[in-house]
Amino acid sequence: MLGLILICWTLYTSYSIFIGRGEAPEIFSASEEETPISPEGMPEEGVSEEQLMQALAVDRTFLPEIANLLVWGFLAFILIFGGSQIAGLGIKLMK
Repeated sequence: MLGLILICWTLYTSYSIFIGRGEAPEIFSASEEETPISPEGMPEEGVSEEQLMQALAVDRTFLPEIANLLVWGFLAFILIFGGSQIAGLGIKLMK
């Protein structure tokens, strides 16, 4: 019974994360400090500094969010695998 509960809880939590009701556990976080990118040394071919900064801008939360989802996916796999092992042992004990 414990194995089935573990599997169902993991699947429900993963489904909540997938549809946007919940968030993956935050293991990695983005730093709030900004590192200025200097356009010095870059060729100026009619590109303004503002356009250059927009082209070089990367959302700082993208990589930590992907890393958090990967970690949650790995943990969900372990929980589901462990739950199936516990359920398998329970079935063997009932026979």
